[in-house]
Amino acid sequence: MTPETLVQLLYLVSTALFILSLRWMSDPETARKGVFSGVGAMLLAVAGTLAGVAATGGTHYWWILGAFALGSAIGYPLALVPLTAVPQRTALSHAFGGLAAGLVGTAKYFLYYGQRNAEALAPFIVVALVAEILLGFLTFTGSLLAAGKLQEVAWIPQRPVTYPFQNLVNFLLFAVALGLGVALVLNPLAPWGPLAFGLIVLLSLAFGVLLIIPIGGADMPTVISILNSYAGLSAVAMGFVLNNKLLITAGALDGSSGLILSIIMCKAMNRSFTNVLFGAFGQTQQKAAGGEEKVYKADTVESAAQIMEQASLVVIVPGYGMAVAQAQHKVRELYDLLKKRGVTVKFAIHPVAGRMPGHMNVLLAEAEIPYDDLVEMDEINGDMPQADVALIIGANDVVNPAARTDKASPIYGMPIIDADKARTVYAIKRSKNPGFAGIDNELYFLDKTFMLFGDAKAVVGELARKLAGEGGMH
Repeated sequence: MTPETLVQLLYLVSTALFILSLRWMSDPETARKGVFSGVGAMLLAVAGTLAGVAATGGTHYWWILGAFALGSAIGYPLALVPLTAVPQRTALSHAFGGLAAGLVGTAKYFLYYGQRNAEALAPFIVVALVAEILLGFLTFTGSLLAAGKLQEVAWIPQRPVTYPFQNLVNFLLFAVALGLGVALVLNPLAPWGPLAFGLIVLLSLAFGVLLIIPIGGADMPTVISILNSYAGLSAVAMGFVLNNKLLITAGALDGSSGLILSIIMCKAMNRSFTNVLFGAFGQTQQKAAGGEEKVYKADTVESAAQIMEQASLVVIVPGYGMAVAQAQHKVRELYDLLKKRGVTVKFAIHPVAGRMPGHMNVLLAEAEIPYDDLVEMDEINGDMPQADVALIIGANDVVNPAARTDKASPIYGMPIIDADKARTVYAIKRSKNPGFAGIDNELYFLDKTFMLFGDAKAVVGELARKLAGEGGMH
């Protein structure tokens, strides 16, 4: 077997493992196998690259090993973040992927330009280069900003930032970048080529920021999926530039899966891509002057525990507040205590609850909640009228009845969990502030709804203690 055949064989097996990884990760029972498959695929990809370098007699593999060591040193602590921080860690991964693609594209252009290599800068390759740097650097800055929003960094606004003619300015800047790209395709070795290329890089970096600042936190799950798609597409372009079939295949898998996930997220919110990217969803709405001030009804934890103790079916609706408080293990305690008393407990999972696709599933899986008790929105809604108690833990917009009734609401038409159809509703909430959509939740003002204000971890922990009899309950 020749070295080249060995390299291609390693790449082929790696590609197959990437495909299997996606397939297996689509099912909770095989998800762990999918993770290991993806890790194995990446190791084989690196091994194939090293084998290819060694076969040519070069010594560049030391650079590869050095980069591998540096990446591992950065990646290992990132892997140790709590599961509540997985959304922003995912955004950082996209940022690194985009930066890698952009830097490779930049290095290749200036290498070929310095060599005056017209053959290497054929029109198709330059098109791929331009796409690579546009998508790569856009993904880099966009993902960094998304990570900052998710981390709630003080100097990064959580609400959308809008200004007059915002979308027009964005489109004009993008059009300029595309125009410069077309000019480079037509004349890649022109004296002004490096300047044009540098401007494309700067515009791409700026466009990543401008694309994310008008997007509110409520849309972060969809934004992360879209950025994932961009990162994959930039890898595809990089594969064409480097003539690497594995990069093309892996990037296409990444890009297409991100796109499909984005479509699913948009469908779950009953919104379009353009509305997510350019709608500035999440702006705080001003209350009408002279409007009636709505009043919450607060209740005690002891009363809530007594009601739940007597229930036949309790449906728990987790949201971002549970993630922030890291309350999933206390939720497991509550779940166990209710089950011990013969209460049926189900978890209602909304597709866009939290700050990334599958956020609630990941947190509840960490707490070892049986997956059979995690029920998707479409399935659980039929059971909600039979629920004695709906316990809302830090969820907001995904249970707001305004989505069904208020045509003026920014969330109108979004499918929601029908928590308002339960006999009694208890809502755990940190404060009286609205959710990321910037609107009050009508559910919280219903006669059947009672508020339990406080940190979700503390409140759920107190509920568990009351049910365990530590607070005097019998």
